[in-house]
Amino acid sequence: NLTSSLSQQQTSRRALGLNTPLPLETQHASLKRKKEPSAPPPVLYSPIMERAELSRVVLNKKLPSESDIEKYAQDNLNIHKKGIFRKKFSIRDMLSWSKDPIRKPMLVLSDKSLKKDAVEMFKLVQIYMSDRKAKLGMSLNSVALEICNYGYTKPALRDELYIQICRQTTENPRRESLRRGWELLAICLSFFPPSPKFQTYLDSYMNRHRDPSFDFPEVGKWPIHVQVSHYASVACKRLERGGEGGKRPPRKPTLEEIDQARLQIFRPSMFGSTLQEVMALQKERFPHYKLPWIQTTLSDEVLRLQGAQTEGIFRVSADVDEVTSLKMQLDRWERPTDWTDAHTPASLLKLWYRELYEPLIPDTMYNECIQHHDNPIRAIQIVDSLPEINRLVLSYLVRFLQIFARSEVVQQTKMDASNLAMVIAPNCLRCMSHDPRIIFDNARKEMAFMRTLIQYLDTNYMEGVV
Repeated sequence: NLTSSLSQQQTSRRALGLNTPLPLETQHASLKRKKEPSAPPPVLYSPIMERAELSRVVLNKKLPSESDIEKYAQDNLNIHKKGIFRKKFSIRDMLSWSKDPIRKPMLVLSDKSLKKDAVEMFKLVQIYMSDRKAKLGMSLNSVALEICNYGYTKPALRDELYIQICRQTTENPRRESLRRGWELLAICLSFFPPSPKFQTYLDSYMNRHRDPSFDFPEVGKWPIHVQVSHYASVACKRLERGGEGGKRPPRKPTLEEIDQARLQIFRPSMFGSTLQEVMALQKERFPHYKLPWIQTTLSDEVLRLQGAQTEGIFRVSADVDEVTSLKMQLDRWERPTDWTDAHTPASLLKLWYRELYEPLIPDTMYNECIQHHDNPIRAIQIVDSLPEINRLVLSYLVRFLQIFARSEVVQQTKMDASNLAMVIAPNCLRCMSHDPRIIFDNARKEMAFMRTLIQYLDTNYMEGVV
């Protein structure tokens, strides 16, 4: 039953029906919107979050005022008309939940094909939120994927999508519909941001629904306004990291990634996080660990599966489906036991380093690494000056690579220190320039810096550190 409570959905994947067809009928009960006040503010508002208004969270920047938002609406909304007299919708009506479809986009779009796409996209949003009949064969994941594909492939539709979701999560009288709307918002923000122009507006809307006092364990079992606060917090973080000023580029959605984006709302991933966040995630399970569990586990798996005797280790790509499966398994804190190919954990280990939100070697030290790429003394000094967790993680990685740099191992793997540095360096150092010439020139120096560490860094102090 797709309209069961969130806690039931979390405990039973089959009951959630993420990949099974949606019911063809969804209830449209004759629900009347609340009577409008005589002079409503033209701002996205949700009555269940009145308390959150009193403790609005501002994230390191000044959010738009109501006048800013009113101006945005006046300048950008494509005002709709209704009835036989074609009376214009008020801005409040345009920004409030509707059980009816739209006949034209919410925002002004010049491309005719985009106008049609916007109307179809709104129907999909309604289907996902259980406000509209699903077509035969549709599943929750397939609908979310279709929505995200619109936004990923057609950037001009992104603001339209986000304002549609804002509308459908404003003054929404249906609990499950409201929850799904916020879920969809968080999912979409995993794959692409709005335009810089709309970003502050969306950030303001989401922040008005956050309340830091609602940070409870097992939040899915709490009332809807507590759940909304959690969804809003996750969505804000995803916007901060994927929007303008963030470091996470748009990524192509897949069914598996859609599913993970949903799961990670309540169960954060060890991929794409900072080292500090990874350590915080494992604190209860491994309170005495000084290194990320996922780093040591994957490194152990590479050795257990004879990676030191596998030709092309770290260079040869693994099966994509196997890597995805292993990634999901580790995010459930399950130690793998049934894998036979060393390339799988090796590929996933590189992915974990590469997807760290903050690179293993911080951006602030990048230029110094490039400048002293062939100077062992300065390279070691750079390692010593890293933040403690970065120093330990990098030292563990170098010690691990030094195993593969031994001559007897290289004879079997055909991966010497230079080859190892070539495939590992891009996952630890990130060039901040967009100039292809600088990127190309620095790639050689990044590789040289990693090779210098493999050859000269004394990692004996990492003996026994976990």
